[in-house]
Amino acid sequence: MKNTTLNSRLPRRDLSADLCVVGGGMAGICASIAAARCGIKVILIQDRPVLGGNASSEIRMWISGAVGKNRLETGIIEEIRLENMYRNRACSYALWDMVLYDKVRNQPNLTLLMNSSCLDADLEGDTISSVVAWQMTTQTFIRVNASLFADCSGDSILAALSGARTRTGRESSSEYNESIAPDKSDAAVMGMSCLIQAREHESPQPYFPPDWAYVYETDEALPYRNHKLNKSNNFWWLELGGESDPIADTETTKDELLKIAFGVWDHIKNRGDHGAENWQLEWVGFLPGKRESRRYVGPHVLTQNDITKGGLFEDAVAYGGWPMDDHHPGGLNWKGKPTTFHRAPSPYGIPLRCLYSVNIRNLMMAGRNISVTHSALSSTRVMATCSLLGQAVGVASAISLKNETLPHSLSPSKVRQIQDELRDQDVWIPGTERKIPELTQRARARCGDGDWALLNNGHDRPIDLDSKKTSLDQDADPAVSETESQKSQERPNCWISELPAWIEFSWQQPVAIKGFRFVFDSDLNRKTMGTRQALNMPCIRPLEGWRQGPPETLVKSLQIEVLDDAGDWQQAGELRSNYQRLVKIGCPVTASRVRVTFTETWGADTCRLFGCEVF
Repeated sequence: MKNTTLNSRLPRRDLSADLCVVGGGMAGICASIAAARCGIKVILIQDRPVLGGNASSEIRMWISGAVGKNRLETGIIEEIRLENMYRNRACSYALWDMVLYDKVRNQPNLTLLMNSSCLDADLEGDTISSVVAWQMTTQTFIRVNASLFADCSGDSILAALSGARTRTGRESSSEYNESIAPDKSDAAVMGMSCLIQAREHESPQPYFPPDWAYVYETDEALPYRNHKLNKSNNFWWLELGGESDPIADTETTKDELLKIAFGVWDHIKNRGDHGAENWQLEWVGFLPGKRESRRYVGPHVLTQNDITKGGLFEDAVAYGGWPMDDHHPGGLNWKGKPTTFHRAPSPYGIPLRCLYSVNIRNLMMAGRNISVTHSALSSTRVMATCSLLGQAVGVASAISLKNETLPHSLSPSKVRQIQDELRDQDVWIPGTERKIPELTQRARARCGDGDWALLNNGHDRPIDLDSKKTSLDQDADPAVSETESQKSQERPNCWISELPAWIEFSWQQPVAIKGFRFVFDSDLNRKTMGTRQALNMPCIRPLEGWRQGPPETLVKSLQIEVLDDAGDWQQAGELRSNYQRLVKIGCPVTASRVRVTFTETWGADTCRLFGCEVF
């Protein structure tokens, strides 16, 4: 350790791992879990007392992602969403924090260091050998030695400590031939926000603002800002800081945002008729949520043109689909429209080459700090997309280490191995098919009704016949707008059968079976749960409440049977109270016939599956 950094009187710890992830937002969570599940040792360093980053109870931005029908992100982020829908019926942020904590803390191969700020790094040439974190609760310095590092911190702290190449601000339109970029490059970024949360009551609720809050006497003082109290408003437009240093000036910007937040609520409650008599300010975020700061430079820099062309990369490992949603750097000081939506296809691919440093050999990144231009960042920064990027980094890290190489040296065959593993983890890589296990391919299958062929075609969601036809009207709300993809033709690609439903596999000779893989229908458009339920948590809580539960379409229970030598069916496995989309059941048996019977859903009359395989 470097004596220039550490006070020798304070305790020190040394830890080692295969992968060290810095930053416990949604990208860091998904990277850590994915890598640990691939069998490598992971340490996650998080500088806050809770996980989730911008989605945590400290900031409370809901998780958004690709727009359009059947575009909802699956994999670990869907697993987390479904866990929250099952455990957190009343949408409590305390329980949301618990869901994230539980996923990380109880994941084998994963060590979590909370309240720990990364403050130094040791390098050997162009390779990071260790990082140092200060854990404020234990007043201990912790050095983490690792083979690979993943920066999911948002602000790219490992770049500042290692000398990795980064960019900040907006490129000129001529640098990458981007039509939505400014004529001249500058240091401006999208600002940060302190959100507010309100709750409706049955009786009037007075509000007395602090003396230092700003005063907005009329609606005209807040032009183009939606301050109506409805479910689609989480006050994201309480924004500032885009014209300041996005890191060095964070505390100053936060102070200004708090004056704005308390002043805006004073405007809603006390200055005009906004239908807010019975509404109470329940929570104000004292930690700003950031949209943009440092961006790493990787072997490829994703641009506006890459996005508009659909991101057709051979090394695609994730996808985006949010519009290029460019917030004006002036934030609330800008009296025009706070953001401009530029059309983008949904989905578009994001390549692995955007997820590792161009000059630090063992440094990867996921989240809003990947290798993109400012224009492309305006789309890739949303948290569901960042979650997919994190899962890709976790899998890529594990496969790199198992092959004793570094990400930039991965051969095309190893990149395909990463893609195969991601697809097996229920990550959709648009335009590709998942490999079907050889044992399933050899089986003769039959079922009660429905089209069996839909279960072994390598696609685990409905298929658009023209998946590129997705755009967004410039001034629309992307969370609720109809897109062109919603109008395009679609193949359901889903096996549907009346309950109880059954599928049987048989082989000419007994085979050794390890288990079963199922992909159930979690209602990717959340039709069974209301328009906004694709979002993880609400910020505005009307009197009628906001409740959730598992999607009705999910299979809740099933049983697995094998045919014994006497010709009788014997139970070999079961699933009860399932609430997940991707389910793998270990069932080591040797048999020539097996049968799966689906007995119950969370409310639907039919069983709906995208995948049912034997491996």
